[in-house]
Amino acid sequence: MHLLQTELHTRRAFLRRSTQLGLAGTALPFALNLAAMGEAAAFTATDYKALVCVFLYGGNDYANTVVTYDDDSYNRYNTIRGGGSGQTAGGIALAKADLTPTLLAPTTALPGGRQYALHPAMTGLAGLFNSGKAAVQLNVGPLVVPLTRTQYNSANRTTYPIPPKLFSHNDQQSVWQSSSPEGSTVGWGGNIGDLALSSNGNSLFTCISVTGNAVFLSGDSALQYQVSTNGPVAINGVKNNVYGSSAVRTALTSLIQRGSTQTLENEYTRVTTRAVAAESQITNGLSAVTLATPFPSNNSLANQMKMVARLIGARSALGSKRQVFMVSLGGFDLHDNLISQQPVLMQRVSEAMTAFYNATVELGVADKVTAFTASDFGRTLSSNGDGSDHGWGGHHLMVGGAVKGKAFYGKAPPVSITNNTGDPNDQWHVGQGRLLPSTSVDQYAATLASWFGVSNSELAGVLPNLSHFGGADYPTNLGFMA
Repeated sequence: MHLLQTELHTRRAFLRRSTQLGLAGTALPFALNLAAMGEAAAFTATDYKALVCVFLYGGNDYANTVVTYDDDSYNRYNTIRGGGSGQTAGGIALAKADLTPTLLAPTTALPGGRQYALHPAMTGLAGLFNSGKAAVQLNVGPLVVPLTRTQYNSANRTTYPIPPKLFSHNDQQSVWQSSSPEGSTVGWGGNIGDLALSSNGNSLFTCISVTGNAVFLSGDSALQYQVSTNGPVAINGVKNNVYGSSAVRTALTSLIQRGSTQTLENEYTRVTTRAVAAESQITNGLSAVTLATPFPSNNSLANQMKMVARLIGARSALGSKRQVFMVSLGGFDLHDNLISQQPVLMQRVSEAMTAFYNATVELGVADKVTAFTASDFGRTLSSNGDGSDHGWGGHHLMVGGAVKGKAFYGKAPPVSITNNTGDPNDQWHVGQGRLLPSTSVDQYAATLASWFGVSNSELAGVLPNLSHFGGADYPTNLGFMA
């Protein structure tokens, strides 16, 4: 089965590149060789780099995460969210006084006097922003093509296509991770991993998940290796004595790894042997890594990010030069209890990402590791009484020594809940304060991928919709990476 999957992955990669080159009108055999050379060249650097996707499952409420702060915008936000026209919170609005400690002070002020603060529970990330180690990408979300509100409202979906199954949790999680709805088998993190496989001593450690199976890390050839917060998952009968007997363990180990004349059985044996060897290599690598950086307790995201930091610390033992990781935190589908439940979530995100950044400093790789947030979708600016409903665009954070921090990227949207027939000057809302993204996930991902080492010629293979973007309004590199 694994052999068949590998052959299918390889065939898909070959066909994808063949199609791209065919559209370019290139002589195919020679061009394919050039493409392969280009892929190898992109990852021949001797340094180390890693991307860490921090996925917030459930659809994070953007308006109470990166909170508008200047008086005019805050008063609009407060009125819309049920707090009245003053600056004292009510409904699902946060009090302005509570935001002052997390006020973000960019090097270059935003146009129109716009200001933002992070959620009051996010003091750590606010500190990283203000010290130049974090940045905010405003209003980013899935897009197939650039869209205005008028184009979104058009019935012409041939010219103005929209992402499939908008506002659906499972589908938008998949679209964020792979550009396709639920059922997709290849994600853009895995596509990046495909290009990095040859740079690593053990290609199996290129894409690593500490949060279970996720399409983000699946490539045409790259396989996602899954670990727990305690380390690699061992086969108990190989790792430990069976029924207290080392002889039984030895016999079982021999049995499940012996060769066979049967094709499928032999392939199963090969995969099992690889799993045993990988577990041993990671366990040995992690045994030499000790972190002094404190990570918060009772925080599942922090536990995951600590494991990522330890794996990065073991990079030499693992033979890794380029890696893509995924961690996650759930609970963000807050149709109810937004004010009571989001603070705990925001604190966990902030404390985990801050501790992780500090760990990369300790490991000497702060400028080689970039963590970034993602989520199913943003949410409505308007209140449903006790929470917010499914939206589209949202604000996200990038953290790392290579991030051009203390800055906002993208367009700051008006604070408005104008509907489809409302203010013609407000192009960034599609009813109830749902943000129509002014930046696409493909642009966001391309900026990260380019820093990671993906060449411009390979970006289209990693991000299928990227070719629809470009120019001053929709640049394919957003500029937030050094």
